[in-house]
Amino acid sequence: MRNMIQPVGILLVSICLLHSLFSLQEEDYYAPTMDSVVRKPETEDGECVFPFWYRNEIFYDCITFNAKHKWCSLNKTFQGYWKYCSLSDYAQCAFPFWFRHMIYWDCTEDGEVFGKRWCSLTPNFNKDQIWKYCI
Repeated sequence: MRNMIQPVGILLVSICLLHSLFSLQEEDYYAPTMDSVVRKPETEDGECVFPFWYRNEIFYDCITFNAKHKWCSLNKTFQGYWKYCSLSDYAQCAFPFWFRHMIYWDCTEDGEVFGKRWCSLTPNFNKDQIWKYCI
């Protein structure tokens, strides 16, 4: 019985080591939390980069993953450098933008069920479907 336990133990340790090695991929950065905030000079004055990739998704504006306040990446692909968004950091509307069969040079209520003004974050809303409400 003892001869059987030793190979099983070695197998389990090997599986755990392999799992930990393959689960540490470059894209597996965790979203910032209050506990992980480390202020560095390059992030204090850094500028948000839009769009940015985070966890295999592309984002065109500040996000709230694992944080109370919206934040953005300081790299095209999130690499751990980020900052909280201020009003000037939020993604800007892309004017002019194409929506349905018209070109818009300002925010519009067209197509919005509740009558709120919105704009596209890319020049072709018909293709990209990326938008935000206007302030």
